[in-house]
Order: sequence, then C-alpha cells, then structure tokens
Amino acid sequence: MILRLPIGTVLRIVSGAMFRLCACGAIGHSSAPAGPRAGRGNRRERHTMSEPTTPPGVPDRSAPVLSYAPVVLPVPGRPVDLTLRVTAPETGSGLPVVLLSHGHGGARGLSSEDGYAPIASHWAAAGFAVVQPTHLSSRRLDRLWGTAPGAPLFWRSRARDMTRVLDRLDEVENAVPLLAGRLDHGRVAVAGHSMGGFTAELLLGAEVTDPDTGERVNLRDPRITEGVVLAAPGRGGDALNGPMADQVPFLRDIDFSTMTASALVVAGDADDSRHFTDAGPAWHRDPYDLAPGPKALLTVFGAGHLLGGIQGYDAAESHMLDDENPAHVAAVARLTAAYLHGRFGSGDDAWRRAREELTTGPDAVGSVESK
Repeated sequence: MILRLPIGTVLRIVSGAMFRLCACGAIGHSSAPAGPRAGRGNRRERHTMSEPTTPPGVPDRSAPVLSYAPVVLPVPGRPVDLTLRVTAPETGSGLPVVLLSHGHGGARGLSSEDGYAPIASHWAAAGFAVVQPTHLSSRRLDRLWGTAPGAPLFWRSRARDMTRVLDRLDEVENAVPLLAGRLDHGRVAVAGHSMGGFTAELLLGAEVTDPDTGERVNLRDPRITEGVVLAAPGRGGDALNGPMADQVPFLRDIDFSTMTASALVVAGDADDSRHFTDAGPAWHRDPYDLAPGPKALLTVFGAGHLLGGIQGYDAAESHMLDDENPAHVAAVARLTAAYLHGRFGSGDDAWRRAREELTTGPDAVGSVESK
C-alpha cells in the first residue's frame, strides 16, 4: 500500500526496527484545511535498522509509534492557523489523550510542536496519543510579537489553544492517517513544561488576575481530568521578586487553592529560578503544596529546569544550563506515563512498580509524595 501525504507532512513509525515514511518538505504555515491530501511527487523513504538494545537511562521505545505533523486548524481571529503534532502508538484503540504544552525557551524548534520528543515518544509508546500545539509564544512565530495582543507570552491564548484542540478533537483524529476511531475522548490529560506548566495549571483550575483588566480568570476545562505539571511556576505575591518578575504580572495573584483536578507535579531539586524568585527550587513545588488533593509530587534529585533535557536531546540550552541527563529524562518519562495509566485505570500496578524501581533504594533518581 502506498500512503500519499501532502508536502510538509512527516509520518514516522519508530521502533527497534524503524520504518520511516515521509513526504519531505518544509513544515510551515498553511491556510489549507487540516487533513491528508493525495498528491504526486512526494518522496517516500524506507529505512530498516537492526534491533538495537536500549542504553541505560534512555526511554525504551520498543513499541512502534507514529508522529504526524502538521495538522492545521484554521482559527478565525488567531494571527496564524493553529498547527499540531500528533504522536501515537502504531496500534491499539481507546487511547487516552495527552495535550502537551511547550515552554518558552530560546530554541525555535524545541519550543513548538516539534519539541519534547524524548517524553512525547515515550508516552506514545506507553499507549497515549500526544497532541502538541505550537503556541503563539513559540520563537518560530516571534514575527508576531510586535503586533499581536498578549505578546510575547500569550498566556490566555495558550490555554485557548488547548481547549480548541478538544473542541475539534474529532477533526484532529480524522486528519491523522491510521488514527481515526482510536482515541478515547473521555480520558484527557494536560501536560506542560515551564510556561507550558503554567498553561496546565490554568486548565487544571488555578486562578489568576488579568493584569490588563483586573478580571479574575478561571480557565478550568472539565474535559481535562488529569495533569502533569513539569517545572512550572509557583506562587506570586512577595515570592515573585526576581529581576524578571515584572515580565510575568499574571503570576502575581495566582491561586492554587482552586486547582482541584488530579495532577502530578514534577520539580527538580536544583531548579533555582532566581530570575523570578529567591524562594529557591522549592518554588516549583508550590503547585503541589498549595493546591488541594489529589496530587502527587515527583522531586528529581539533581535536576534543573529542563529535568535533564525533556525538551530535546543534545540541545544547546541543556548544555548552557548544565542540565542534560538522559537518566533523568528516562525516569520522568516512565514515572509520568505510569502515573497517568494509574489515574486513568489502565495500569494500576505501573505507578507502584515505577516508584519502587526509580524512587527507592540507594540509586533512587527522586522521591514521590502524595496527598
């Protein structure tokens, strides 16, 4: 069978033996409706590799996964169309959905739908469908920052991107080859890193005050029942006192007491965000400490803001922050997937086993608390 994909579309099936089918071309903005189109002249490549062994500290991707981008959702009033990457296991049905929100890092590629492959691929191999939007705050869209309302962080728009995906999840599902009919729309989680973690906090129920209008804002989406909050910002008030605090005025009055949805908060005990606060690494555990249960907290020993490099392997920013550690990435990937399986009722024992193997004994990579 020949699968024809539009120029700019990449479909990858990744496993021990990798089959890669791609219509090669630049991935960029398009105003065309989402979905595959038949076409000619697409280049298709097939590569077969011998079965590798998984090196220590690297997530096991023995289960084949598909990664497809871009899915394009035209959105009236948005400066550009909303583009997505969808990564899912090659087979299986009833797949829970994880909406993954990228951070506001300096890399054009990693702070977009094309980043976070180390965890997105692992989650897909573990049986989740991962949907990654490119928010307006992505540096690949920095041409918009001078004119678009909400620039450069677009904190409201980020949350709206996620709700739009859920509003049009049928459309997304049908746009991706081999995915139609395989998603469980009733099991949805949100995950986010750094600024994306703040997006997750909002969708899980945290309230803030809009600094422009004074309006109290609650963007909780009840369709999202679980969360994974990765290296996210903590409390405001007097704690928000670093030299860059004025750039995030929407954090000044954040209220975690309304963040009632279940979530796993992940924090590195070396993540000292002095540009925002002098509270030290403990600031990133505030979404656990200050929110009601049910919550769990994973503290990763020795990890900084990138948690070992979850945004991408061999990234310049990981080297710059001295925070590249594949073992940390592997542990975060496995523990977060196991947590979600346990919460969704699709693998109750996985969470217990992952905690026993990774957070106990002399070689523990971290610790877990819960309430």
